[in-house]
Amino acid sequence: MSRKKKIAFTSGDPAGIGPEIMLRAALSDDIRSSMSPVLVCDSAVLQMAMNLLSVAELPQDISLIHPDSINLIEIAQNKPSSGGGAIAAGSIRKAVELAMNKEVDAIVTAPISKESLHLAGLPWPGHTEMLAELTCTKDFAMMLTGGPLRVILVTIHESLLNAVRMINSEAVFKTINMAQRACKMFGIDAPRIAVAALNPHAGESGMFGNEEQEHILPAVSRAKEAGYNVSGPLPADTLFHKAYRGDFDIIVCMYHDQGLIPLKMIAFDTGVNITVGLPIIRTSPDHGTAFDIAWTAKADPSSMIEAALTASRLKIQ
Repeated sequence: MSRKKKIAFTSGDPAGIGPEIMLRAALSDDIRSSMSPVLVCDSAVLQMAMNLLSVAELPQDISLIHPDSINLIEIAQNKPSSGGGAIAAGSIRKAVELAMNKEVDAIVTAPISKESLHLAGLPWPGHTEMLAELTCTKDFAMMLTGGPLRVILVTIHESLLNAVRMINSEAVFKTINMAQRACKMFGIDAPRIAVAALNPHAGESGMFGNEEQEHILPAVSRAKEAGYNVSGPLPADTLFHKAYRGDFDIIVCMYHDQGLIPLKMIAFDTGVNITVGLPIIRTSPDHGTAFDIAWTAKADPSSMIEAALTASRLKIQ
């Protein structure tokens, strides 16, 4: 009988729904029957979540690890705060430490507030960049899965104007390489990779922009020479339909919303975020802190559960 994988769950921003969905997921039959949950959470925050859900005590098969550097400090209710950012970051740091030391097999991170991180004086714009720095990872990418779609992003948390400026052949090629690596984490050895265009109609031979000709097409050609099964740049307005019906295994998207809008349209409650390129496995639900419903016992843990189940299936490449 194979050993159940240990999966560490972080608590996210304590003013959001993170503690609730972390606990709901860990208590679910789907999780407890297939893995050993490890909750990386301030004990006082966890007790608040247990009280909310009328949980008297944790089952013996669920472990609690209290981040040594974190003690519950004053946090704002249902809105970003410096205290919330500090607590969220402490949970993440400890979970990464456990994964790097191979004390857990993967980590699943609950939603954080980028504003809370900023208020706490922390430099990262989001989980992805924080995890890359904590694991000393240079090349990484943000990938999301939902339903039949997998998308991976060339640029992540940038303004649209900055994202366009950051599109270059090297960045696109690196992301194609990450797409190949990501699919192999899922056991897809010869993935069909599609690369989305940046401009309408893939620029229409330069009439609507030249990024395709100057940056994206050279990266695709280079990837083909490396032996990848890659197509593009393809107009985004038709590409996602083709991927949805099964023509491609993954889409390389140029900017955040290009990939996330169609994915969340079909899998809002079950989308999963995966950081590709790390020396550890990390997934998260594909939604935010939902401050508006936090601490009302209304949060849906479906995406958190799916993130954990996905993490348990992935293999580092």
